[in-house]
Amino acid sequence: MSSDAGPMGRDDAAATLPTLGAVAKPPAAAPATAPFPPPATYSPPPPPPPPVAAPVVHPAEPPPAPGSLTERADHEPPHRNLVRALLSWSYGGRPSAPPEVGPLITIHKAAHPRADVRMLTRAYRVAERLHSGQMRRSGDPYITHPLAVATILGELGMDTTTLAAALLHDTVEDTRYTLTQLRIDFGDDVALLVDGVTKLDKVRFGGAAEAETMRKMILAAGQDVRVLIIKLADRLHNMRTLGFKSRPSQVRIAVATREVLVPLAGRLGVHVLKRQLEDLVLNTLHPEAFTTIHERVQERAPSRTRYLAATIQPLLDDLREARVRAEVTERPRHYQSIFEGMASAGLSDRLCDNPRVQIVITGDSTDCYAALGIVHGRWHPVPGRFKDFIGVPKFNMYQSLHTTVVADDGQLLDVMIRTVAMDRIAEFGVVAYRQSAGEKAPEGVRYAGTVGELEWLQRLLDWEPDASEPQEFLASLRYDLSDHEVLVFSPKGEAITLPSDATPVDLAYALSTRLGDRCFGAKVNGQLTPLSSVLNDGDLVEILTSSAEYAGPSEEWLEFVRTPKALLQIKRWFAEQANESAVIAGRRAIGDALVTQERMLMTEQPLVVLARSLELPDVEALYAAIGTEQLDAAEMVRRLIVIVDGHEGPDESIYGVI
Repeated sequence: MSSDAGPMGRDDAAATLPTLGAVAKPPAAAPATAPFPPPATYSPPPPPPPPVAAPVVHPAEPPPAPGSLTERADHEPPHRNLVRALLSWSYGGRPSAPPEVGPLITIHKAAHPRADVRMLTRAYRVAERLHSGQMRRSGDPYITHPLAVATILGELGMDTTTLAAALLHDTVEDTRYTLTQLRIDFGDDVALLVDGVTKLDKVRFGGAAEAETMRKMILAAGQDVRVLIIKLADRLHNMRTLGFKSRPSQVRIAVATREVLVPLAGRLGVHVLKRQLEDLVLNTLHPEAFTTIHERVQERAPSRTRYLAATIQPLLDDLREARVRAEVTERPRHYQSIFEGMASAGLSDRLCDNPRVQIVITGDSTDCYAALGIVHGRWHPVPGRFKDFIGVPKFNMYQSLHTTVVADDGQLLDVMIRTVAMDRIAEFGVVAYRQSAGEKAPEGVRYAGTVGELEWLQRLLDWEPDASEPQEFLASLRYDLSDHEVLVFSPKGEAITLPSDATPVDLAYALSTRLGDRCFGAKVNGQLTPLSSVLNDGDLVEILTSSAEYAGPSEEWLEFVRTPKALLQIKRWFAEQANESAVIAGRRAIGDALVTQERMLMTEQPLVVLARSLELPDVEALYAAIGTEQLDAAEMVRRLIVIVDGHEGPDESIYGVI
């Protein structure tokens, strides 16, 4: 069960939404919010309230009273009477929505006017009844948490199925409601989403529970990426209400959020959530820095607003004169971005964030380049500060032109240029394509609503089976989610995204396991380069391979490869080689021990029986255990003789030991 407390406030300096998912305690109604409102004034989250003593949390589900809705009939499965009773509560033939869920329905209908919200009403009633008696550490009824999570998703414009799953996402984990019953009541899609975000039992999995829960969630996202969106909304609300937990718990949750969930939000392109999570993590882990940045940003806000208003107006005039329809607005950075700039510059006495404006074009990508020419015509561009993410989009679908210019007064000014469609994708990422069934991507933008087109997720699913240890999987996941990447090209023009410190060996394994195993050299931009060299953005890389029959990787590669796939594949290759050698050694040892006993094997059947008796999967595993001296060959031969002689005697044997 998630147990957090009261909201901490807003935290997105550059968001195009107001804070997502702010929900009042039932029965008070929260104001309706349109799914894509205009940019809001930044209101940062204040420092968290001091921890308070946690009240006693009631049991997950109190015993049912005789005749109650949850009393189980002999002929009914658990909770079936409950759901039927809830469905029968109607007004005019339709389920009447409780006042607490009214704002959520309003938000959802604004994005999906034709949505059938009866499922939301059903889901809320079931969740409210199942969580009855449970309290959050703030003292709020527990139902306020799933309602807040659903509201965050509703403001993102997610579909009805996702919102219903959000309302029910803790029922299987924290109540007697089973996944089987949930599937019967709400269907396979809702069940898949709820199961995907349900944590694994710590009693059963121990210290591996966190890693295995994350692995389970990634695998579920392979079937439906909405699992990750629900998890992000769940963590956002928990981070907002983190102030009522103990300090060690706050730090642990914030670190886990920073290492896994913030990068996941970036990979999905849902920056409206990513920025809020980053600022809340900063507020938790570095509260003094957060407070300092907040105070200084507020102090200089009036003067910066005046400066940018004077700067934007002549730019608007230039765009209008060139007949480029566009909106130019201030684009302030969120606090984590400012904090990172100060840290990289080694400064703590002044904020490191140039004034920044965003030009949103009502047109296509060609108008973006026209606007870029206008910007560079008015102000002098700073060399090396131009980036074209329209021609080469980021891994998370992000598209925009970035440039830095020297404004009239010598002040550096950052400028971002994108179309309306690109701006929507930049804020909502994969969510932008999940708002209505069959919605097509804008021209020039790749559709990213399916797992097969989320290359980074497909890459995770490819190497996940090779990470046998839970902690190895979690460490590899953290690294693979790093947002510091380079784009390199194969001789055929294929673009491959790799971590910023990747090597030619990493590229070889990214292309194929066979290519990686047979790699013996590389040419970078036409020049022979050591396999340990670090690749740079835009490099053209040719992998040289060996034609030898027994070609394989070098153990030295383990010292410099960076990608999880390369690291795990190299380890697996050597493990297979070691196992093969052990099998050969074990077979030879068994043969020698049989000769010593003046016996011989006519078939492998006795070995099959012996392997089964030792709970080994097959005879090769038996040989490998003997070859690595985990089992003694002489003892194994003695057991073989007992097996054979016990069935047929020493002279005649269907097992073939003579």
